[in-house]
Amino acid sequence: MSLSFDGRVVLVTGAGGGLGREYALAFAARGASVVVNDLGADTKGGGKSSAAADKVVEEIRAKGGKAVANYDSVEDGEKLIQSALDAFGRIDIVVNNAGILRDRSFVRTSDLDWDLIHRVHLRGSFLVSRAAWNHMKNQNFGRIIMTASAAGIYGNFGQANYSAAKLGMLGLANTLAIEGRKYNIHCNTIAPIAGSRLTETVMPPDLVASLKPEYVAPLVLWLCHDQCQENGGLFEVGAGWIGKLRWERSQGRILRQKSKPMTPEAVRDQWKEICDFTNATKPTTIQESLASFVTVLSQVESGEVGANPAAAATSVASDAGINPTMAVGQKLPTSSFSYSHTQCILYALGVGMSTKDPDHLRFLYEGHPDFSCLPTFGVIPSQSSMMDGGLSSVPGLNIDFTRVLHGEQYLELYKPLPTSGELISEATVADVLDKGSGAVILLDVNTYSGKELVCYNQFSVFVVGAGGFGVKRNSDKAKPPLPPPNRAPDAVVIDSTTRDQAALYRLSGDWNPLHIDPSFAAMGGFKKPILHGLCSFGFAGRHVLKQFADNDPSRFKAIKVRFAKPVTPGQSLQTEMWKEGNRIHIQCKVKETGEVVLTGAYVDLHGTSEGSPEKLSQGGGLQSELVFAEIGRRIKDLGSELVKKVNAVFGWEITKDGKKAAQWTIDLKNGSGSLHKGPYKGKADVTITISDEDFMEVVKGNLMPQKAFFSGKLKMRGNIMLSQKLEVILKDYAKL
Repeated sequence: MSLSFDGRVVLVTGAGGGLGREYALAFAARGASVVVNDLGADTKGGGKSSAAADKVVEEIRAKGGKAVANYDSVEDGEKLIQSALDAFGRIDIVVNNAGILRDRSFVRTSDLDWDLIHRVHLRGSFLVSRAAWNHMKNQNFGRIIMTASAAGIYGNFGQANYSAAKLGMLGLANTLAIEGRKYNIHCNTIAPIAGSRLTETVMPPDLVASLKPEYVAPLVLWLCHDQCQENGGLFEVGAGWIGKLRWERSQGRILRQKSKPMTPEAVRDQWKEICDFTNATKPTTIQESLASFVTVLSQVESGEVGANPAAAATSVASDAGINPTMAVGQKLPTSSFSYSHTQCILYALGVGMSTKDPDHLRFLYEGHPDFSCLPTFGVIPSQSSMMDGGLSSVPGLNIDFTRVLHGEQYLELYKPLPTSGELISEATVADVLDKGSGAVILLDVNTYSGKELVCYNQFSVFVVGAGGFGVKRNSDKAKPPLPPPNRAPDAVVIDSTTRDQAALYRLSGDWNPLHIDPSFAAMGGFKKPILHGLCSFGFAGRHVLKQFADNDPSRFKAIKVRFAKPVTPGQSLQTEMWKEGNRIHIQCKVKETGEVVLTGAYVDLHGTSEGSPEKLSQGGGLQSELVFAEIGRRIKDLGSELVKKVNAVFGWEITKDGKKAAQWTIDLKNGSGSLHKGPYKGKADVTITISDEDFMEVVKGNLMPQKAFFSGKLKMRGNIMLSQKLEVILKDYAKL
């Protein structure tokens, strides 16, 4: 099927002859409406004439095409675009082709020689493209061609001005490709070799005749067509040949070690290796370039470079090379994670919890009687296995870490996470899969508290462009994502993130500047820094915990998600939930856009059982039984007097081995007072939680109630000021 440009409007600058004329004729022949721009100047920029543009317009119209002429300088970019809007009502394609030459050896290049070249080539292309940009953005379509040159790519004697301007156009094009991507504006660069007014001054006549412009035009038309998704490319073209260029970088060498100076002698001694392009890398974005430096810094600061830094550099930035036979089963260096209740609270805040919601207090306040760690915090201790460069130590994973994306995450808990302590994580490469366009690495991480297994994580990471090594596409070791039921969700929770959500979440350990630095985010093609995928993961996990498990962490068994799209801080997350037994299928969207950000996701819950803390039998040989019995007797004797002194209802929760073992209510507010076993049927003024052992220490006077409170041994909810009256209840009236 032939390529058509029906309905498209094209502006070609410098279209009065040579390449520009060929472009204009070719576009018009395929249905485009063409603005033929040419100032009519000579090759050095002198003079002005309308004849050249008029002649091309006449050629197009004679063949039944649509065209108008424009005689403005490219420095008047707005006028050129306005010509297209006045004649045809829109602008779709801009081919920046206009150019002049003022060749001089470098030492003889005048200010005027320099400035004129840059004004026509670089500044002119900037002004014309900028004038068209918002029109292309609003219609969600645009194609821009920049015309560079071999002189710009390689340099050429006598063309310092021209070379600098032409390579500047490539840099401009690369940035426009990034900024225009989300608006379907593509920008590519060509370096043509063709017979024209410019090349005839530097090439023999017979060579100029063989390098026909018609051998360049087909590439330009393809790059400007709707079907072409090429963006940010650089192409050499001429004589019927087309080739794409890309940057290449040697693997290099790390010449610095922590706390040691870096010397020019070290550079000299490693120069051959620094310049060795064996197994060279091919970075395509600034992120890929910078990420290698970040990896190097991490290795240097952690001391992992060792005595032979050159060997470590081999795995820092290399072209994708994967050997599953070597990699699968390999263990990563063991990592440790020490934390206190502060990290648990910081994580809860990072995934959107707030004191505005009373139910969140148990995750935000270490003095809460049920203070707990959010289950999804289980990813935090284990992620250091990847973030500390552990994958770089695995034989057979010779990958470019700038191309690594977090694809999926699975977390399973074997017991509620402790709110403080030291956890040890052991990671193993479970499998490596070939997905064609990339590789998937499954990393299993077991996390222990002492010798007890606390949780298990499976990280599924995708390495872009690393596929094609010829192994299986799927693995029975992978925890698969699952689609939700085909019905309306059983519950929907909408929760707003704040503008500072990513800035807060990163304090839990993911320091990637993509989530905080606007300039770094822009390099990745994002308007603003984006939210961590594991932050959205935390939001969704706690939504399920509240909706279906009454915020009880002991009910939380496992969670699986696939990361689909990014979230911008400040957007609202909409978690849709389907209950299927003890499995809650979830799907998370950005409310404002409707884009799905977590797919194939689910949470598995433990079912309620008679063994849950709420249903434990009361009592059970507790020492506190005797104390409460004595308190009960004293209330019978002095109840009215105690009511006057205390005037409050106290609920007591006595724990044993960390579990609720007994409940008591001391009512010194109503009538003559009373004591009964079990929770208060109304609302207690204050509820006190304390272990059986610590309760006895308080009763014996060995532990002051206030000190017990501030040390976390005695926890209260309700009117904590009533703690001052505990002494009235316990002192003298509870003698054993």
